[in-house]
Amino acid sequence: MLTLTIAHRRELKAQAHALNPVVMIGKSGLSPSVIEELDRGLSSHELIKIRVLIDDRIARSELFEKICQLLNAAPVQHIGKIFIIYRPRPEEAEKQQERSSQKKTRTPFRTKRSFQN
Repeated sequence: MLTLTIAHRRELKAQAHALNPVVMIGKSGLSPSVIEELDRGLSSHELIKIRVLIDDRIARSELFEKICQLLNAAPVQHIGKIFIIYRPRPEEAEKQQERSSQKKTRTPFRTKRSFQN
């Protein structure tokens, strides 16, 4: 299961506010087809919203943890019957690692006076 920083989680919550639920999980719970659909949604959108129709609070929180573990996703938010999960795309994660390893050296900023000397 992935972990997120507080600032990144806050940013993802703001993005997810406008999203509609991609998958609805019924009272029968997780099935292989639901897991496949969640995986498909995460691979195409990275951030998805899920609606759960189970009334038991404890069962919902266990389901939330189980989904994140099965899909190797980060839990963003769980409010009532709505789950928001995030999993970065593999190619974007590699690009971010490359960017952070290749730090650019900046040339110093030259003022007007430095040109006059």
